[in-house]
Amino acid sequence: MNTPLSWIKAYVPDLDVTAQEYTDALTLTGTKVEGYEKLDADLDKIVVGKIVKIERHPDADKLIVCQVQVTADGETVQIVTGAPNVKEGDIVPVVLDGGRVAGGHDGNKTPGGIKIKKGKLRGIESCGMMCSIEELGSTREMYPESPESGIYIFSDNPAYDGIEIGSSAITALGLNDVVFEYEVTSNRVDCFGVLGIAREAAATFRKKYCPPVVKETGNSEKASDYISVEVQDTDLCSRYVARVVKNIKIAPSPMWMQRRLAACGIRPINNLVDITNYVMEEYSQPMHAYDLDLVAGKKIIVRRGKDGEEFQTLDGQIRKIDSSILMICDAEKPVGIAGIMGGENSKITDDVKTLLFEAACFDGTNIRLSGKKLGFRTDAAAKFEKGLDPNTAMEAMNRACQLIEELGAGEVVGGAVDVYSKVREARRISFSADRTNKILGTNIDKDTMIGYFKQIDLGYDESTGEVIVPSWRQDVESQADLDEEVARFYGYDNIPTTLPTGEATTGKLSFKHRIEGVARNLAEQFGFSEGMNYSFESPKVFNKLLIPEGDKLRDTVVISNPLGEDFSVMRTISLNGMLNSLSTNYNRRNKNVRLYELGNIYLPKALPITELPEERMQFTLGMYGEGDFFDLKGVIEEYFEKIGMKKLVTYDPKAGKPFLHPGRQANIIYDETVIGYIGEVHPDVLDNYNIGDKAYVAVLDMPEIVSRATFDVKYEGITKYPAVTRDISMVMKKEILAGDVEAIIRKNGGAILESYRLFDIYEGAQIKEGHKSMAYSISFRAKDRTLEEKDVTEVMTKILNGLSKLGIELRQ
Repeated sequence: MNTPLSWIKAYVPDLDVTAQEYTDALTLTGTKVEGYEKLDADLDKIVVGKIVKIERHPDADKLIVCQVQVTADGETVQIVTGAPNVKEGDIVPVVLDGGRVAGGHDGNKTPGGIKIKKGKLRGIESCGMMCSIEELGSTREMYPESPESGIYIFSDNPAYDGIEIGSSAITALGLNDVVFEYEVTSNRVDCFGVLGIAREAAATFRKKYCPPVVKETGNSEKASDYISVEVQDTDLCSRYVARVVKNIKIAPSPMWMQRRLAACGIRPINNLVDITNYVMEEYSQPMHAYDLDLVAGKKIIVRRGKDGEEFQTLDGQIRKIDSSILMICDAEKPVGIAGIMGGENSKITDDVKTLLFEAACFDGTNIRLSGKKLGFRTDAAAKFEKGLDPNTAMEAMNRACQLIEELGAGEVVGGAVDVYSKVREARRISFSADRTNKILGTNIDKDTMIGYFKQIDLGYDESTGEVIVPSWRQDVESQADLDEEVARFYGYDNIPTTLPTGEATTGKLSFKHRIEGVARNLAEQFGFSEGMNYSFESPKVFNKLLIPEGDKLRDTVVISNPLGEDFSVMRTISLNGMLNSLSTNYNRRNKNVRLYELGNIYLPKALPITELPEERMQFTLGMYGEGDFFDLKGVIEEYFEKIGMKKLVTYDPKAGKPFLHPGRQANIIYDETVIGYIGEVHPDVLDNYNIGDKAYVAVLDMPEIVSRATFDVKYEGITKYPAVTRDISMVMKKEILAGDVEAIIRKNGGAILESYRLFDIYEGAQIKEGHKSMAYSISFRAKDRTLEEKDVTEVMTKILNGLSKLGIELRQ
């Protein structure tokens, strides 16, 4: 966003500051000035001169000797030039002896400028130089009236009639100006226009803000007799204003308008185009003009495009349209892409007789996405993308029509066609001056605060104590925003340093983070290194993991704008990242690798997505090399011990995980709930990931863990009675699990059962085929007495009877 200081001063006439003072002050009040450029920084001693006499150079065919009047009282200097376009009587810019110009005739600027000195050209003395527009640091684009080659001629332009000889040529050309560049945040849409910046400048320097007075325009006719408007998609076009101008007279715009536009980097073209650009820069409201005679049916329809539709824009390009792009159409065809660019079929030409002006408010998100889809972006689109205020549309339209009448560019038809589906009202925010002072640490009186608000056009209702926020201040939504307004105009540098108040609290990690911290510490104690994997994955992952079609794990959240297919869905299982990491290590010949990850999976609550998916933290462990299923199981059980999960953990081998070895996997069950799984990776899955060694994984569902964990510890006194131990060795079928045996021991052990431990498993020649031997050490203890033999024998009998029902026999 660039603005010249002269344009700001047009609305803040009492503003009298240097460029640096302006930059510093506006930056401190929140309108950050990135930098500024003085247009006359490298220009010096350049005056308006008049060529009174021209003679041929005696020794050079292409040079002429000019006598140039450079003061009002008739003083002349002699200048030798090779310019082909000058004649006696021409009024031109002249740089005097010792002056400076910005650069050469080729348009390239020289840092610090070029100093002009008195000298001789082919033996003839020359005491200065007549200047082209390029030598003055500008271009023909910004001064379209300047000749293609040669000296800039004031007298060829009626706008300079009456220019005074000897006066400053820099001032006459509008080059005695400073152009400021701003970094405007996207929530300050009002500051994308000169009026918004001028309002901020007036409030910053405590000067009167004088916006242009827009008067009612138009003849006695009605615009609705010329054009009708239908908005079919009010969600994408909240307001559409149309006015008609007839008897169009195309001509150059006045010099003041050309200079202001040029300073903003906009090339002047003609009065109609310049007025639309001028209003866009002034109000931050893009406008567009159509040739009404080319609008079929004298009707404008705002609708979505049709899939497969093609449209030729003003730049001559054919654009492919679809139903997501908002179009401006007449009764038969599209005539413009809403908020981006008009069409070749309705453009303004020199033959235009009746003009249709458009000022609308389009949905910013749709404009941005449409521009991205079409592959181009315009100045108008850049404004709409920010989300404009629909109430500005009519103000900007009336301003444009006023300029049409002032410049004699046409006859404005009375009235307007205004389709405004839902009027945006001013917001009311309860205001407390005490709260503001408490937040800022200041002691500003309420009237001063309200004065700040009034300087930036925020009203105040004394009866309700509410600040009335106009619709164009979209960033002011709460008391906190009002606090900020007070702070920036009071001056951040004026706010005193104060100590924070309130009670100090002891910081600590949440319970969830403490549980996760134990997981990290324990994993690293057992030699695991932490890994981090992407939450975005490829849908092909499920095939690699042998997950069948129709499985719930295949119900994924699909990314709408993925980097590619490999990152197109949100993961529903954490194993792919772990196995990829193990594969990378294996193929780099790293031995005995152990990795863990604490990361989320994303489970959609419904498809298609209607709300955010459920995010569940998973504690994933993976390893290959030294260690096996039981080593990993030991890590899991140690973790449960550390976080106070003291209840019995059981393992169900019927886990049914297709990516794990069918005979070496188990669901981890705690408190009758599956809280994870553990197992050896399926050989086919290992092949899919190019892992040539056995790998083991375990996954714990952390929400289930956190809900059952505790750091509370209950202590019991040490019993003073001795324990009694019995060892039993049993023979059983191989398919009987240790867990089945232990369940019977627990069930029949009664209150005196203290512990049990499996200390031997044997399969061999001394055991019949299809069977195995298991040996347990069982410990009994009573808290209130010494156990007698009969107490232990009775319990052991119950245990053995229970085991016999499974076909288990004592080993002889």
